[in-house]
Amino acid sequence: MKISYNWLKQFLQINWEAEKTAELLTDLGLEVEGVFPFESIKGGLKGVVVGHVLSCEKHSNADKLNLTMVDIGLEQPVQIVCGATNIAKGQKVPVATVGAKLYSSEGEEWTIKKSKIRGEESFGMICAEDEIGLGTSHDGILVLSSDLKAGTPLDTVFEVENDLVFEIGLTPNRADAMSHLGVARDLKAGLKQKEVQIELITPSVSNFSVSNRSLKIDVAVVDNKLAPRYCGLTISNLTVQESPNWLKNRLKALGLKPINNIVDTTNYVLHELGQPLHAFDANKIKDQKISVKTLPTGTNFTTLDGSEIELHEDDLMICDAEKPLCIAGVYGGLNSGVTQQTTAIFLESAYFDPVTIRKTSKRHGFSTDASFRFERGIDINNVEYALKRAAILIQQIAGGDITSDIVDLYPNKKDDHQVFLTYKKINSLVGQKIPQDTIKSILASLEIKLNNVTESGLGLTIPFYRVDVRREVDVIEELLRVYGYNNITFSTKLNASIANTKPFEDYKVQRIIGNFLAAKGFFEIMTNSLSAHSKQTLSQDVKEEQPITILNPLSNDLAVMRTSLLFSGLETIVYNSNRKKQNLKLFEFGKTYHKYHDKTIENKHLGLFITGNKNEDNWTNTTQKTSFFTLKATVESILQRLGIHTVTTSPTKETIFSEGLSLKAETLELVNLGLVHKKILKEYDLKHEVLYADFNWDAILILLQNNKIIYQEISKFPEVKRDFALLIDHEVSFKALYDIAFETEKKYLKEVNLFDVYTGDKLPNGKKSYAVSFALKSDAATLTEEQIEKIMRKFQENFESKLGAELR
Repeated sequence: MKISYNWLKQFLQINWEAEKTAELLTDLGLEVEGVFPFESIKGGLKGVVVGHVLSCEKHSNADKLNLTMVDIGLEQPVQIVCGATNIAKGQKVPVATVGAKLYSSEGEEWTIKKSKIRGEESFGMICAEDEIGLGTSHDGILVLSSDLKAGTPLDTVFEVENDLVFEIGLTPNRADAMSHLGVARDLKAGLKQKEVQIELITPSVSNFSVSNRSLKIDVAVVDNKLAPRYCGLTISNLTVQESPNWLKNRLKALGLKPINNIVDTTNYVLHELGQPLHAFDANKIKDQKISVKTLPTGTNFTTLDGSEIELHEDDLMICDAEKPLCIAGVYGGLNSGVTQQTTAIFLESAYFDPVTIRKTSKRHGFSTDASFRFERGIDINNVEYALKRAAILIQQIAGGDITSDIVDLYPNKKDDHQVFLTYKKINSLVGQKIPQDTIKSILASLEIKLNNVTESGLGLTIPFYRVDVRREVDVIEELLRVYGYNNITFSTKLNASIANTKPFEDYKVQRIIGNFLAAKGFFEIMTNSLSAHSKQTLSQDVKEEQPITILNPLSNDLAVMRTSLLFSGLETIVYNSNRKKQNLKLFEFGKTYHKYHDKTIENKHLGLFITGNKNEDNWTNTTQKTSFFTLKATVESILQRLGIHTVTTSPTKETIFSEGLSLKAETLELVNLGLVHKKILKEYDLKHEVLYADFNWDAILILLQNNKIIYQEISKFPEVKRDFALLIDHEVSFKALYDIAFETEKKYLKEVNLFDVYTGDKLPNGKKSYAVSFALKSDAATLTEEQIEKIMRKFQENFESKLGAELR
């Protein structure tokens, strides 16, 4: 939100430096993110002076150029080459002197330099109005009043406003501060705490009066819950034209584009008082009737920018006797807006239900200054005052007469909120005593009324515009931000209690595995839980009815809760890949969301993503692509780190994988891992393989609850290794060898390892050669050669009898 310092000074007559004011506003909770200069004319006309054309002759080497001698207030006149057709001797003209900086309409800066044009020297430039920011015309040079003295700086002839603009990062709860009046109220309270007594000056509406009653608009509000208060009046015989400079400058300082004096006035009052207004062309209101109501779903409506939309049955509309004119509190209609031909208006000021406005705004994707305020809650008691203020301003700058009484439909008056504030609660939350007189002073400066005072506390009435102050703790927060958090002392003593926690709490296990993965070169990502519906249904495992949809999504890309971490992870890979980061190892802890019949379920998962090469290219390493086994090794190392050693493996049934494995322990499915299906990668325009592992984190935590830590002493006795080169059938797997070996020797066999596989034409048809090593060790004594030979003979016999293996 932008706040003009000059505008703020109309409410509070202060002479503080802007930086000092910014610090105070930040301390008050209105965080100033930056202070930016504003000039009503870019460059401020610095270096531009009044010139008197002493002579004007045709350029000797160019038919379309003139050679002029111009008095610019120096001892000698200067020569300037000018191409304008309307240049003439005796004129007073604006001259940009050598060194002056001018700006194009796009804001590009250029400096006037001494130059030579077609052989003639030129010491400056005679300017058109658009070249110095005084208008848009470029038909010729700007001719000034003949009364002006040569050499007069042009910034003294034309009013140039210099301002400073505060960029405030406003929190959503502070609806009351969404205007210059609201910021001024807070600033006044802060100044009072610093013992700077200053009066808040609000615009007077005492001279408001009805000229005649010649144009009456009948207004009906069908549902006053949707529009608790609705005001309006008519102004006739006005002239729609360009706004005066002071009004345009106020809007430009806030980054707004002036349109015409009527629309600009409504925008001005919105940013001045925080009350949105809307002006209708009164002659376009059929039968002079206004009806505030909802319309059937599917009703067509054309907005002010020409967009065609279909209305929802909950959209509140401003209608005439035949058609909708405006989406209440959100956007105007094309067929009722103010144009250059407008001579009479119906001016609306209202309070609309915040929830209704917010839903309508989100539903149609319209976010306007008006909806921004209405959906957060404005001051219902300010509605009529803002209407009078706008009507007076319109009369001043557009002429016209107020030709109706104010229609004020306010059947159910909203009461200010009542709160009882106890000193005990203040001291408890703040941690120190604030003097009672200080408390009362701060509350008064915030326009919070004291109804009664007791020994235990204060009975308070909260102004309606403070929609965020409803509880005792809210009032204490208000006290603190004005009193100053910096004024609260803190103890040098730190108290802490020892928590009795479970050994396998989620965050502890998550932190262990997160650090473990980071040590292996993985980077943690955190992605949005909201996604597009089309992405979630890429997996055949997700049925159409399973994703949980958002009632009022911000966009189609954020319409459903995610059913898998895969899709948001792929978006991260695409983002990095598009920025030439191809080799990625990522992990994410997050939740997925499903709907089964009437139940909604959320599950926690850990997702691993690997793509690209194992390592970056360099002179010591050869490029090696990551493979399925890279991912499998990482998954197994995670399970081992968690103390999960016994798992069963089977092909995965997940359709997101073209090939993969499912790992289970007991009856729990722990991990699905594999190569992401090409059809899914194609949807993300990814041309390289992506490996993905999906850990069921909830199942892992269940398993860890009963997981006992088992340890044993390291054996003091040496390990012995023996090798076999076995000739076996192609169909025989290493797992078959592995299982037979451990069935044969359960006491001394510690490890079986396949370290070489050979297939070739030197072997018989259908055969392959496995080189297998066996690690033997006793925890009680050193194994003898006789024991070792006996074990190896058993291995050989069982391999030969059960698998038909032969020793090579």
